[in-house]
Amino acid sequence: MPHLSYNEIRGIVFDLDGTLYVCDRFAAAIQDAAAAYIAGLKGISHAEAASLMAATRLRLTEESGTVQTLSAICAELGGGVQELHRFFESTLRPEAYLVRDERVIQLLGRLAERFSLYIYTNNNRALTTRITSYLGLKDIVRGIFTIDDTWCGKPDEGMVIRVLEKIGLAPNEVLFVGDRYDVDLRVPDQLGCPVYLSQSLDQLLRLENLLTPATLS
Repeated sequence: MPHLSYNEIRGIVFDLDGTLYVCDRFAAAIQDAAAAYIAGLKGISHAEAASLMAATRLRLTEESGTVQTLSAICAELGGGVQELHRFFESTLRPEAYLVRDERVIQLLGRLAERFSLYIYTNNNRALTTRITSYLGLKDIVRGIFTIDDTWCGKPDEGMVIRVLEKIGLAPNEVLFVGDRYDVDLRVPDQLGCPVYLSQSLDQLLRLENLLTPATLS
């Protein structure tokens, strides 16, 4: 992403998981919980469910040419998105894996002085609230958009348009930040929003320096 002018950008919409925090152990726990859900749904072993999900992810990715979300994989295997997230709520314990990072809190605090900040995630509201509270981020952002707002997961053009309408800004005024281009950023990019791919804490922390007073060519 080139340097951006904060005179043009008025809001920033962050993805949550893998963007505002990166935790491989919790990501693995989410995958493991999804496999447990599919195992119960199909009446198969956990290992069989994990293999089935991996094969389904590969097939869908090859067919579509884009990265597939966990919700899409589970839906393809006959699961329900709402049911999957109810299972997540009852089984996942993010507090056992996540570690608060003061650098991220301070970064968002400084950005909040210049921009309106939001979170748009494929996670559900209950877990998102727990995660953002535990990480010290909940009171910094102005609003949170989650999968249970519509039960349509990313990528979803209708939801991105709804987010823009809710925050009251034009596409060119809203920067979208995420760790997966196909899932988090492709639709906002196509709608005319600036986007920033952040797949590590170092990349996230560099965002502030890219938001400069003048656009550089």
